[in-house]
Amino acid sequence: MSSFFRSARATMVGIAVLGAAACAGPTAGDDRTQPEEAPALAGFDPCTFFAPEELSSFGVGPEAEEFTPVSFEPGCKWNGEDMDLTFQKNEDESVQSYATSNWDSYTEAPLAGRTAAIAVPAGGTDQGVCEAVVDTGGGVVLYGITAAFGSSVDACGEVEAIAERTASRLPE
Repeated sequence: MSSFFRSARATMVGIAVLGAAACAGPTAGDDRTQPEEAPALAGFDPCTFFAPEELSSFGVGPEAEEFTPVSFEPGCKWNGEDMDLTFQKNEDESVQSYATSNWDSYTEAPLAGRTAAIAVPAGGTDQGVCEAVVDTGGGVVLYGITAAFGSSVDACGEVEAIAERTASRLPE
């Protein structure tokens, strides 16, 4: 065999060995060997978060109704005589990213030791609606209060109090 063919053969064997090593995948200790953890919020069910006695203390009934106005924010709603409470999750957003949404007001302030904001949806000023957006488990939860027409409920005061009282139990 000529030296040219031996050299070419050696080069081909070297390429084959490198190719096989590349196809074998990552080695032990390589970060890519660890499966990506699902966000804690993925398995969180907003509809079962509140205890019946909590709901009663908030002034709403214990029966949850599905409340998912958009597919990426599943949640539930509880009705009361003076107000309704909504509670949803969003696995893709944060308090900071929500700040760029369309709000009448958006005031960041910690709630229960978590990054949060109290927000009035666009067109909601003086309409008895308010939300608390709270960072949790790789996304956010949204607490919402809608005051009944003619009630004296302070929607932002109520939503802030409910979030402050319960957000410490949210997934990390």
